[in-house]
Formats: sequence, structure tokens, C-alpha cells
Amino acid sequence: MLGSQMRRRKPRILCLHGFRTSGEILKKMIGKWPAAVLENFDFDFPDAPFPAKGKSDVEGLYGPPYYEWYQVNEVECSNFEECIAYIEDYMVKHGPFDGLLGFSQGGMLAAVLPWMQREGVAFTKVPKIKFLIIISGFKLRELKHGPPKLLVNAFSAPVACPSLHLIGFPEGSGLYATKIICEALCYSSLDGAHCTKTR
Repeated sequence: MLGSQMRRRKPRILCLHGFRTSGEILKKMIGKWPAAVLENFDFDFPDAPFPAKGKSDVEGLYGPPYYEWYQVNEVECSNFEECIAYIEDYMVKHGPFDGLLGFSQGGMLAAVLPWMQREGVAFTKVPKIKFLIIISGFKLRELKHGPPKLLVNAFSAPVACPSLHLIGFPEGSGLYATKIICEALCYSSLDGAHCTKTR
């Protein structure tokens, strides 16, 4: 009995899906990973706070509904602060979480959360993020009106958070992912371009 009570808790990972997809879609994508990986973690797949405002690239492959974390164009990024508040609130209510996994737009978010936590601008109500898994991530592009307030000076110095980057080639996000600066980086290639399937 004591042995069962002392069993090690699986590391809990908050999984942030890609642009105009959903938590359920990312769950199906990650579900194709080897069982030896999946059985060692406890994954949580929330939906982003905003319904998709346009066509999804995964239509025909995965059904709706589709969501997005924030909106961005060449001029500005909208609803970023609301997105961050939503994620932190989710972590408070459903945590604690040990690490983050992010795909595409979710990968961009996962990369900046430890930095925000270190700087004290967000995620002060949750335990320290211990590690990252970033799949086809990227750095938010330069905008005419500048970055969201929470991202001013982001990426200015490395963050002491071990991270695994899965990068698809050939794809542009492979170039952007290398600019996401965390300490103790590890890279691996994907079996395709913008996907979650490893070789």
C-alpha cells in the first residue's frame, strides 16, 4: 500500500495547439507519438480563447471547431494580453503543470511564457515552468506598431528553462525556431514540414 502511495506522479504538460486548430486536434496529432513517450506524461489540451476568424488550414483533415490564441497582421497583434491572462487562469484552475508543449502559434506562446514568468510580468500565480517542448515554433515577427506590451524586451537574454525543439524541414519556421533562446536547447527534425510527427 505504501508503495502505491509513493508512486511517482507523471510530469504534467500543458499543450498549446496551433493557429485555427483546437486542443482536440493537437491531442489527435500527439496521439501518434510512440506509446513509450505518451505513457510517461500527463497531457492537458485546452482550446484557445478565441474562435477562428477565418479559414483553417486543417479543414478536410480535422473537423471544427477551430480556435486561435491571438490575432496578428503586419501592423499589430490583437488580444495578446487577453490570451496570456486566459492561459494563466487555466493553469491556476487546472494545474499544477510541470512543462509546456506548443505547436506553431502555441509554440510561440510556450517559448515566451518562461521569460514572462522570470520577469514577473505574468504567470506569477503558478509554479515555475520546468521545461518546454516546442514543435514548429517561431518568433513573433516585427510589427509596425511594435510588439505587445508584454513582449517588450522579450528574447533579450536566455531563459534557464530546458527545451526540446522539433523542427520541420524544409519550412520557414525552422529558421525562426532557432531564434527562440532558452538554455539547454535540444533539436530534432520532423518527418515533414509543418507537423508533429517525428522520424
